[in-house]
Amino acid sequence: MRIAYFINQYPKVSHSFIRREILALERQGLEVQRIALRGWDGELQDEEDIAEREKTRYVLQDGVKGLLGPMLQVLRAEPRRFFAALWLSLRMGLRADRPLPYHLVYLAEACRVVQWLQAFSAEHVHAHFGTNSTEVVMLANVLGGPAFSFTVHGPEEFDKPQFLHMGEKVRRAAFVAAVSSYGRSQLYRWVAHAHWGKVKVVHCGLEPSFHAVAPVAAPAAPRLVCVGRLCEQKGQLLLLEAARILAAKGVPFELVLAGDGEMRAQIDALIAEHGLQAQVRITGWISSAQVREEILAARALVLPSFAEGLPVVIMEAMALRRPVLTTFVAGIPELVRPGENGWLFPAGAVDELAAAMADCLAQPADVLQRMGDAAYQRVLERHDIDTEAAKLAGYFKACA
Repeated sequence: MRIAYFINQYPKVSHSFIRREILALERQGLEVQRIALRGWDGELQDEEDIAEREKTRYVLQDGVKGLLGPMLQVLRAEPRRFFAALWLSLRMGLRADRPLPYHLVYLAEACRVVQWLQAFSAEHVHAHFGTNSTEVVMLANVLGGPAFSFTVHGPEEFDKPQFLHMGEKVRRAAFVAAVSSYGRSQLYRWVAHAHWGKVKVVHCGLEPSFHAVAPVAAPAAPRLVCVGRLCEQKGQLLLLEAARILAAKGVPFELVLAGDGEMRAQIDALIAEHGLQAQVRITGWISSAQVREEILAARALVLPSFAEGLPVVIMEAMALRRPVLTTFVAGIPELVRPGENGWLFPAGAVDELAAAMADCLAQPADVLQRMGDAAYQRVLERHDIDTEAAKLAGYFKACA
């Protein structure tokens, strides 16, 4: 079966789970066309990402002006379909998260995408994230392209579903994949009961090469690692407030912030303000292999997120036999079990976060080992990429 994947930006350092999914589908015997809006200009760390970039076609490679030709070609060839898609794009631009001109650009992007889909003889197209990428494949479908589906991750789709016209997208889709039961429940809110059967739970997964490594004992050093983009929703500012509490109490610790992002300067400033330069280190963007090494060099992963879907980095840490300290947010409690494979605390609660960090740092090696082993078993049961890709492949084939 020939399918296409459409992503806003691919490959991307923080979206390795999409690459894993595509490669797993190819192992299932599907042919996968990669299409993205952009992604050719970002710095890539992984050799696999660099290889994926060579396989990907980019809609905006020639800028917005490069879309004019495909749009005129589709208008001449399929005027009825074009005006139906234009009407839909105008409707999508009403009370939307972005102004109307953006939605007209999405139509132009869809004109180029549908030509590539038809040239590839794609039988289905799948998008990740229920934002502009899904709107483009939906418009491509109206223009004569194949049936489409999309994966909803959150939290953005849950923050503004009405402005993203989530209900319209679900109604027109062949099916929708949610990465957690929580995500599925949020989609149920925006469509009639008759469409609930379209919403499937398909977890993000890990390939065996990630977790099939010899167990590494938790270090004696009191080190914790937080992996993720430096942004408001991940809660790193709260994490630094908790670190300040530990430092004031004389608790020895090291904290590694693995990642980079728009809040880097603010986080650097808060580290300096609290005098935490000796305890806190920021790595900047690093490769998947370096993320693995940072997790293995820590006693546990800490992720004090304010909003999430179900973070892939939690799965990665658990697959490496490290317990997780994180929040009662979205799909996280479906994976992390307090006292068994990690700590859960209320989002935004700095004292509870500091207490969880202190408790983790105080645990003897055998307790951390037991929790890490339990984490490993739990994540392998729920997040094997080949198992999840087989689910997706079945849904794709059922739509053909």
